Amino acid sequence: MTNICLFAGTRPEVIKLAPVFRMLRADDSFSAHLILTGQHTDILEQAMRDMELEADANLHLMTTNQTLNSLTAKLLSAVDVVLENETPDWVLVQGDTTTAMTCAMAAFHRQIRVGHVEAGLRSYNRFAPYPEEVNRRIISTMADLHCAPTEEARSALLSEGVPDNNVIVSGNTVVDALSWMSEQLKSGDTGLPIPFRTALEAGRRVILVTSHRREAFGQGLKNICQALRILAQTHDDIHVLYPTHPNPNVLGPVQEMLGGVDRISLIDPVGYREMIAMMLSSHLLLTDSGGVQEEGLSLDKPVLVMREVTERPEGIAAGGAKLVGVDCDRIVNGVGELLTDENLYRRMAEAKNPYGDGRASERIIEAIKSFHA
Repeated sequence: MTNICLFAGTRPEVIKLAPVFRMLRADDSFSAHLILTGQHTDILEQAMRDMELEADANLHLMTTNQTLNSLTAKLLSAVDVVLENETPDWVLVQGDTTTAMTCAMAAFHRQIRVGHVEAGLRSYNRFAPYPEEVNRRIISTMADLHCAPTEEARSALLSEGVPDNNVIVSGNTVVDALSWMSEQLKSGDTGLPIPFRTALEAGRRVILVTSHRREAFGQGLKNICQALRILAQTHDDIHVLYPTHPNPNVLGPVQEMLGGVDRISLIDPVGYREMIAMMLSSHLLLTDSGGVQEEGLSLDKPVLVMREVTERPEGIAAGGAKLVGVDCDRIVNGVGELLTDENLYRRMAEAKNPYGDGRASERIIEAIKSFHA
C-alpha cells in the first residue's frame, strides 16, 4: 500500500486537493493522510467544512503579523516531525503557497517523492504574484511528478529542463471541485448572503469583487476602491459585493473608502459553498485571485483581472478573462464595457474553458500508480 501525505495551509489548497484526497481514500491501494499547516485559520476551517473533509492533523502554525521567513522556519521544522512519524512514500502539495514550497522542501530533504499539483504556472515576474512565483519555481526543482493543468504549463516545465516523462497534463482540480460543489448546491440552500439576495430581488446586476494580493497593498488597493466607488455612483442598476479579506492591509483601507457607500456591500469572508453560489448568480467577476480566474471561466462568467500579469494566460487567450491591472480608469472602463456592450459580454461569457474536464484527480492518481523514477 502506498502511503501519501497531502499538505494544505490555505483555502485554495484545501479546495483543489479535496477531490484528489477523496479519490485516494476510496482506493484500497493507498493510505492517504491530509495534514493542515494552519497557514490560514478561520477560512481554512470553513473550507474543510464546505468540502466535507476531516484532517488527520492540524499544525496550527499561524500567528498574528507573522513574517514569511518566520512561517517558513516553523513549517520546515513542524513538517519534518510529521514526515518522520508518518514515513510517507509520497508528499502531495498544491500550487504555490509557502506551505506548498516548504512541505516540498521538507520531503525533498528526506528523499521522499514529491507530487506537485498545479505545476508549471509562470508569470515570469518574481514579485507578481509575490511570493508565489518564486515558490512554484522552487517546487519545480524538487518535485518528482509535475501535474500541469494545461499544455502551456507543461511547456513551461519542459523549457526549464523538467524531464518529459515526469510531467502530465492533468487539467486543473478546481474543475473537479466545482463539479462536486455544483451537485451539493442542487440539494440545499445556496446560502447567498442577504445583501446579494436583496440586490438580485431589486433587479440589479451584481459585480462580485475579490482582492487580497500583497502586490496591490497600498496605492493599488486605493485605486481599486476608488474605481468601485465610481462604478457604484455612475451605474444605478448594479450592486458591488465585496467579501473582504481578513488581512488588515486589505480590510482597513477597504472599510475606510467603501464603508457606507450606496450600492456597495462589504461582507465578511464567505465559505467556498457561498462563493460558488455567488459566482453563479453574479453578472461579472472582478478579482486578483488566481482561483477565481479559473472558476469564473468554468462557470461562464466574464472575469476582469486586477493584476498587471497573470500566470493563467489561458483564460486571457480564450477570451473569457481580461487584464485591467490596478489602475482606476482601466478598471472603470473595463467594467463599463461589459455593462454596456452585450456582444462583448456574450463573447467573454461563452469563451471555452481551458482549465479541464473535471477528471484531473483521476489522471493524477493514475500517474502516481504508474510512476517510475
